[in-house]
Amino acid sequence: MAYDFKELDDGVVKTTEWLQADLKTVRTGRANPSILDHVVVEAYGGQLPLAQVGSVSTEDARTLKISVWDAGLAKPVERALQDANLGLSVMADDTGIRVISPELTGERREELKKVVKSKLEEARVRMRGVRALAMQQLDSQKKEGLSEDDHRRFQADVQKRIDTGMESLESIADKKVTEISE
Repeated sequence: MAYDFKELDDGVVKTTEWLQADLKTVRTGRANPSILDHVVVEAYGGQLPLAQVGSVSTEDARTLKISVWDAGLAKPVERALQDANLGLSVMADDTGIRVISPELTGERREELKKVVKSKLEEARVRMRGVRALAMQQLDSQKKEGLSEDDHRRFQADVQKRIDTGMESLESIADKKVTEISE
């Protein structure tokens, strides 16, 4: 009897991807278009993601430029950016909308590092949940006839995969902390 690691591996990958996506929303000193991924604009009688009403490009290290495809949506886009409360300056002009990232103060950098650490801890908790589920499945297989040696071997394999996933999470968080520190 063999243990199928597919569900475990999927859980590790999903947790890693979740942390990467969540950390993209943490603002660093540089302008990054992904910080606007969660901005929703009231347009055409519904709620649309910013990417569906205009294009976002990086103008310089601290400035993003939004080119709205329908000129009538410039004001709703500007309002949505201000309502998103991202701590960014929003300026509209005749060529589009500029979003400027202010310089980070030392105090703000420390706050952002704490945010990254809390998101890392949340990812660790998710990873431990993935491990617990795999261990429960192994225990139920043991009751169904999995040998003691196979059980221990599979548990060790589960732990190795979780350890690798945890190292990946640490690496992602360390990279983000380094971005914030620069």
